[in-house]
Amino acid sequence: MDLQDINSLADDPSSVPMPIRVGVIIAIFALIVFMGFKVFVADKFVNLEQRENTEVTLKKTFESKQLKASQLPAYRKQLEEMRFSFGTLVKQLPGETEIPELILDISEKGIFHGLEIDLFKPGNEIHQEFYIIKPITLQSRGTYNQLASFVSDISGLSRIVTINNINLVPTKDKRLSMTATINTYRYAEAHVKK
Repeated sequence: MDLQDINSLADDPSSVPMPIRVGVIIAIFALIVFMGFKVFVADKFVNLEQRENTEVTLKKTFESKQLKASQLPAYRKQLEEMRFSFGTLVKQLPGETEIPELILDISEKGIFHGLEIDLFKPGNEIHQEFYIIKPITLQSRGTYNQLASFVSDISGLSRIVTINNINLVPTKDKRLSMTATINTYRYAEAHVKK
């Protein structure tokens, strides 16, 4: 078959043998199916894959939220316990009017245990978000047992009091000189619910 035969086939398709006609029809049909697939169906596969990925993401989000929701009663109970604990701790913080009384209690405990108090100086208040720190600089002298009893009594107060920056130095008379910062705390009333 040469080029002239192909041109004559195009002019008179009825002269083409049957197997060639069937082959051409199948080729044209295959081309139509392929083009239809590319135009109409191929984009749907990409869209399907994106939606399957979205489904997986949404399913993970749902499972995470479902787990949190199933733990909600436990979270609520824990929140109630935290509110109760917070209320208890706030009650342990003295109010502004109780600070002088607390300072007096600390001073009296030192004298009660036989300490010689060289310096008892309340400092400026340090404001934090929910509470205010009132530092007190303390310099005292006494025996080890007197100092230990004093510190033990301070820790036993019904209010929150911390002792920081403790420095013990032996003195010439075989006693100890203690320098420390005693911090008392009170709540910042603007943050506490009435």
